Amino acid sequence: MNMSEKLNSFLDVIFSRKSVRSYTGAIISKNDMEILLKAGMAAPSGRNEQPWSFIAVTVPVILEKLTEGLPYAKMLKKAGAGIVVCGQSVTHSRPGSKDLWDQDCAAATENILLAAEAIGLGAVWTALHPYHDRQETVRRILNVPQEIFPFCLIPIGYSTWEEQPKDKFDPAKVHWEVW
Repeated sequence: MNMSEKLNSFLDVIFSRKSVRSYTGAIISKNDMEILLKAGMAAPSGRNEQPWSFIAVTVPVILEKLTEGLPYAKMLKKAGAGIVVCGQSVTHSRPGSKDLWDQDCAAATENILLAAEAIGLGAVWTALHPYHDRQETVRRILNVPQEIFPFCLIPIGYSTWEEQPKDKFDPAKVHWEVW
């Protein structure tokens, strides 16, 4: 594959990504889950702190508990798996530095969503941060330590139908050179 083909393939994944909320319930292979997790860990992070941790959930009874406890993640019930992206404060590493864990986790999350699209899986970002009640639900069900912050939950699965990506480009939101 030449450079132009690689670029077009990469851009196709970006422009094809969509939020999938309806799944068949089919199991996601461990290999596919590892691809998604590697993609998350390939994200950039401030000062290369890599403040993330991931909880890969594939056991149906745990997915069901999360579904029951999270009002905006009902689609998880039919997903084949879920990934909880978690972050940890790293301001202690450099005095006076800003804590960027949530920005870093957002980059990791987007990488996972793009990788899911690239390998033929559907996924959707469901927010946990900054909602304390949602974070505490995940903390309780998955035994997450207090110093770790659940950032989001990504249901992953095979879509029940062919969603179409939205064209979100809006030239009115682009300012050239100055505002």
